[in-house]
Amino acid sequence: MTESGFPVSNPKMIQSGTMRRLSVISVISLVLLATLPAEARDHKLPPVRPAQSYAAVDVHAKEQVAIAAEPYDTKRMDSIFRVDYLKYGFMPVLLTITNMGNRPISLSHARILFQTASGGLIQAAEPEDVQRRMPQTGLDQSIPTPSPIPGIHFRHKNYYQKIKQDFNTFEYQSLVVNPHSTQAGFLFYDVSGIQDPLRGAHLYVSEIRNADGQDLFSFQVPFDKYLQAQSKQTH
Repeated sequence: MTESGFPVSNPKMIQSGTMRRLSVISVISLVLLATLPAEARDHKLPPVRPAQSYAAVDVHAKEQVAIAAEPYDTKRMDSIFRVDYLKYGFMPVLLTITNMGNRPISLSHARILFQTASGGLIQAAEPEDVQRRMPQTGLDQSIPTPSPIPGIHFRHKNYYQKIKQDFNTFEYQSLVVNPHSTQAGFLFYDVSGIQDPLRGAHLYVSEIRNADGQDLFSFQVPFDKYLQAQSKQTH
């Protein structure tokens, strides 16, 4: 528990269960990260900026909270990850939450959904969802053993390992946003089969609570604002 009484983690957060892994960080994962080659260790979150600095943002001045959504919808942006999520129909979205008030806010019960232009709601993906979209192949390897013991054969799960590393590194994790601070991280949404998924779509955020346990008004961050800003940069 924090001083505010908010839990540090909650396995029920974000309707899809995306956050249930966040209450425990595996020691094994930390060991694996330490043994990664230099190029893999370069995969890291972009610097945290206030939500108000992004084009696609919904600011609740009275509640003193701002939420921004920055889709990583180009190859250049997507290259920070170990896996090409766009190739497999997943849209990485950088979620940034700024608390401008004097009391903490809680995301323990938050619902953070991708709302399509037609009104459909998409839950954030988990590593297993991405893995199912990947080619079901791996690299066979054999370890020789002294005769007459037969060799050991196994198959690397390269894709799943990289996905897990990405989620451990990039996924949004903070269930509490303290006063006058910003938290950021990625959520991944399955937008396969949707033509031009960002146009007319929103990031829908609800059930964020203030220090008194009251729900804030829902946030709707329009991706059209991001598209408009990108269009201005290219002209």
